[in-house]
Amino acid sequence: MTTVLLNLRDVPEEEAQEIRELLKEHKIPFYETLPSRWGISMGAIWLRDKCQEKEARQLIAQYHRKRRAKTRAYYERLKREGNAKTLLGNIRNRPFKVLLYLTAAVLILYFSIRPFFNLGN
Repeated sequence: MTTVLLNLRDVPEEEAQEIRELLKEHKIPFYETLPSRWGISMGAIWLRDKCQEKEARQLIAQYHRKRRAKTRAYYERLKREGNAKTLLGNIRNRPFKVLLYLTAAVLILYFSIRPFFNLGN
């Protein structure tokens, strides 16, 4: 019986490709379904044999631990070099865009709660 191994919604293509290669390397048979155009059905990597699910999940968990460590090391390097993205850096680099988004958020909040101010009158 088939089983969903990995939902591909919001998974970067690089990560999905690495997982496909990992499964092929360990000779775990799988197939893939693509998401629909409108996002109704999900894209996924499916295992053909449910008996191999435990092994596949362990491989993916190990892969994710390595990927997390690599990503954290990359971020720490960016921080040391002063190139990491921060809120203050975004405000400094794009003040007009930040001000525009902040204004839009305040207006949405105002029009959302304004009717409640008139309830007592």
